[in-house]
Amino acid sequence: MIYAAPAYSRNMGGGTEFGMEAYRYLAALYDQLMDDVDYDGWAAYYMKLLDRAGVVPARLCDCACGTGALSVRFAAMGAQVTGVDVSGEMLAVAQDRARERGVRAMFVEQDMCELRLPRPVDALVCACDGVNYLLDDDRLNAFFARAFASIKPGGALAFDVSSAYKLERVLGDGFFGEERDDVAYLWSNSFDPEARTVTMDLTFFIRRPDDLYRRVTETHVQKAHEVGHLTELLAQNGFDNIEVFGDRTFDAPKPDEQRIHFLARKR
Repeated sequence: MIYAAPAYSRNMGGGTEFGMEAYRYLAALYDQLMDDVDYDGWAAYYMKLLDRAGVVPARLCDCACGTGALSVRFAAMGAQVTGVDVSGEMLAVAQDRARERGVRAMFVEQDMCELRLPRPVDALVCACDGVNYLLDDDRLNAFFARAFASIKPGGALAFDVSSAYKLERVLGDGFFGEERDDVAYLWSNSFDPEARTVTMDLTFFIRRPDDLYRRVTETHVQKAHEVGHLTELLAQNGFDNIEVFGDRTFDAPKPDEQRIHFLARKR
């Protein structure tokens, strides 16, 4: 499994955004490298989260949807789904997935911090580190404000983040790698304690039809957000009755929790 997420990346050297560029090559590999993820369980948990808020979503927006692994599952559960992502390459895979699964879902290439939906939704979900890719309060506030505006009264926002513990202590300054038949990758991380960010430099070696390998690189940056700060910003943007849980539980996060879930309501 690779911990890159379908969301938003930034070139820290030049300071220029390149969300679409970051997944140009990873889009074709993402599902292969994430084949050990329990998406069925993850989607079911999100529906339980929404049910806790009294929401049975007829319309649902899946932000930072990536290749649509959760989007198609939400659609199969009966929701009318709009998947949003900045990567056209990832969305192309998502569209193919929906066709193969025989479900209807609409996919839109859009920055979730500038979210504009044709009509309000009952629920908005942002899974698998999407919020970690929002590196400052301007981006966080922009997303939370657009999410609030996009949700019907009585609806809910549910999202998860990789915890500060995980980004600092587990990923941190680590080095990872994996070799498969058609692809291998090297993954080097660097944690900045002042900025509270981890920069992930990934190098992929992709087998070509002639059995030679193509080398491509990508850089991803995630922010180690503090739980209290996120709940404060959610409240400032109009959400209330905000709850925080450990990884796919309904218990408070433990100190060493690696994934944290948020549930916020709109009156």
